[in-house]
Amino acid sequence: MSELSVDLTWNRKEAELLPGKFSSEHEVKYNEQYSVKADTAPDWGGSDSNTNPEQALASSLSSCHMMTFLALAAKTKWPVSSYSDHAVGHLGKNSKKQMVVNRIDLNPVVSFDNGFEVSSEELDKMHDRAHRYCFIANTLDSEVEVNINI
Repeated sequence: MSELSVDLTWNRKEAELLPGKFSSEHEVKYNEQYSVKADTAPDWGGSDSNTNPEQALASSLSSCHMMTFLALAAKTKWPVSSYSDHAVGHLGKNSKKQMVVNRIDLNPVVSFDNGFEVSSEELDKMHDRAHRYCFIANTLDSEVEVNINI
């Protein structure tokens, strides 16, 4: 099986590591060349100019769903010309009262070449299949809602 990795680096900026008194800003490097500044979510004291793990999780799911949808669309010869999504991760508590990402909403918008049309039922089925085959969706235990926009 594949092994996929990232490199994460954090260095303390403060004199001491004290509860609630340290920066969690860090760098995540992909493929030894692309870096992203990451932090805790702004509600938890992080910078809103950095990404956070919850956004990264929503991004991973959104990206996986799109790539799976495109692979399925290509197999069925649907001429997809563009795809966009606005993914939203929701924080809340699970049954054990632990903070979790308890839902991720995907809001994909798919465009096709001129002259090609699919019914909303066909599009719903394709997004459902994409969700069922998406590696990230199959890894998550939380609810994922796909809100299809036509």
